[in-house]
Amino acid sequence: MARGLNTARKLKNDRQKFRWSDRKYRTRVERLKEKADPLEGSAQARGIVLEKVGIEAKQPNSAIRKCVKVQLIKNGRQITAFAVGDGAINFIDEHDEVLVEGIGGRMGRSYGDIPGVRFKVIQVNSVSLDEMVRGRKEKPVR
Repeated sequence: MARGLNTARKLKNDRQKFRWSDRKYRTRVERLKEKADPLEGSAQARGIVLEKVGIEAKQPNSAIRKCVKVQLIKNGRQITAFAVGDGAINFIDEHDEVLVEGIGGRMGRSYGDIPGVRFKVIQVNSVSLDEMVRGRKEKPVR
């Protein structure tokens, strides 16, 4: 009888020990995602536009993707965010307040042919960028 309990305890301890070799378990328990993520685990964040930048697309595509450098308000980190839409960059100026979210790449990494860009702009001065690109709304004058 005692031998069965001891074996069960050993199995349980082994399980606990070997869970650490599982990458997903380790990142979840040590909260590595939140530490490395500029948004700190949240879905969206506000930031101030520092400059507009053009990023060259990866091979075999040939384009200059219009992006903006953004400094997040919550922690001061600088990120690069993609301006989605035809002519969307024209609605974004330096020192505008923008709302950014993840671009939807695999496991929070970059998306498509834009190297190193993990975020996209969804609002400029509290107005939807998509609505401005479609011509339904105008950018407010600050």
